[in-house]
Amino acid sequence: MARFVRWTALTAAAALLAAGCSGGSSDSADAEGETSGTSSSAASAGPEKPLPSSLTSQKLDWGRCEATEDSPTPGDEWRCATLKTPLDWAKPDGRTIDLALIRAKATGGDRIGSLLFNFGGPGSSGTSTLPWYSTNASELGERYDLVSWDPRGVGASEGIRCRGDKEIQASESVDITPDTPAEETAYFRDAAAFGEGCQKSAGTLMAHVSTTDTARDMDLMRQVLGDTRMHYFGISYGTELGGVYAHLFPKKVGRLILDAVVDPSADTAGHAENQTRGFQRALNNYLRSTGQGAEGGTQKIVNLLKRIDASPLPTSSERKLTETLALVGLIGPLYSEASWPALTSALESAERGDGTELLALADNYNDRDASGRYGTGSHSQRVISCLDEEQRPTAEETKKLLPRFKKVSPVFGPMLGWDIGGWCHNWPVAGQYDTPEVSAPGAAPILLVGNTGDPATPYEGTRRMADELGKDVGVVLTWKGEGHSAYGKGSACVDSTVNAYLLEGTVPKDGKVCS
Repeated sequence: MARFVRWTALTAAAALLAAGCSGGSSDSADAEGETSGTSSSAASAGPEKPLPSSLTSQKLDWGRCEATEDSPTPGDEWRCATLKTPLDWAKPDGRTIDLALIRAKATGGDRIGSLLFNFGGPGSSGTSTLPWYSTNASELGERYDLVSWDPRGVGASEGIRCRGDKEIQASESVDITPDTPAEETAYFRDAAAFGEGCQKSAGTLMAHVSTTDTARDMDLMRQVLGDTRMHYFGISYGTELGGVYAHLFPKKVGRLILDAVVDPSADTAGHAENQTRGFQRALNNYLRSTGQGAEGGTQKIVNLLKRIDASPLPTSSERKLTETLALVGLIGPLYSEASWPALTSALESAERGDGTELLALADNYNDRDASGRYGTGSHSQRVISCLDEEQRPTAEETKKLLPRFKKVSPVFGPMLGWDIGGWCHNWPVAGQYDTPEVSAPGAAPILLVGNTGDPATPYEGTRRMADELGKDVGVVLTWKGEGHSAYGKGSACVDSTVNAYLLEGTVPKDGKVCS
């Protein structure tokens, strides 16, 4: 079983399309010990001991980047390096792990410092994503060094693989909306087996890949890169990471952009219900764009899914389109309005009895290539989120929630309802909190960008994040758009507002709306 809807920011949509803010100069290293030292993963902000100089004084050896299994060699402007960080932040003098970084130096004059990017997931590879995403940030790249990294447990940073390609493909036959006791047993058995595979792969790292761990890694990066303040661009899950960073290090906040904002007040079930509502909203908007009514179009898709559940559709390959894969194929195109025509074509083909196009959309979302090789972003995603999330709903608790989820969305509700019980079922490591702590009193203003048509991080979470960051910290910018995230999606209003904030420190009026 795989959780198909988390907070994956950009890679799913990209795959479909391919087939007064304080900040100041960042030219000197951190001279203050405040909140930069040791603690357990779940600790809150507070005065801490300075980190050992073996960490803060390390010199990054920037060299040519190499191609990986997931991405080609980036252009000559990109350089890669490895940062050493503590495995366990409670023991900063102990064992270290390596984090893979990528950077393109500022191309113009009047350099501000480093701008650190996280693209969501959790589990997205920054070293693979930043080179192609940087075309959206060319103006920012004139005055910032553009920097990203593979967070711990991801990609080239001790990446975790929980099962092999053949096992992943076999798991796609597991019904993620079980209708019978046998299907329910298979669903939870597969969930437990996935966790066991993660534990075998990750070992001791399994307990040290939390969002809090990564936020502390970020502050070490800030110091090693020589920045007095953190300038950061977080997208999707990257907004939660940014909020946790601001809580731990409020006095180090420079200019932070949080785009496609995760609701920090929602627990496990709350997030699932938020996304159920968000994806149904996006589906309704898609259906209206095709001239269909939302209610009638939704029912047509429900009927199609029922037929596929009873009899999977043939495709141009030996694989069948199951209900599970059909649902994934529906989800992927809703991340980007530009992908809606592909969804229309796939649904029309499926109605004619051919599942080839929906299967291709599902494979794109699941990061499966033509040879049958799968990426591991979803593995890292699950390991990180199950270490973060303390709640472990039982099968019975899950089933009691299903009617509510189905009422919100007859298409996505059953899948996301079952998901809350299966995602961390029998997980070998305990979670850390019900909801993340993001309060950041005293931090500089943080710009939150919310998209009213966002399916994966519904717009309502934007204001909730602003409220939890605290008075005079969270500033909300609204875009009345479609798809996941807002910057670089065609709104000159959004892009110019974000650029003015990052480049000039111009904080917009809270509540500004871009149509």
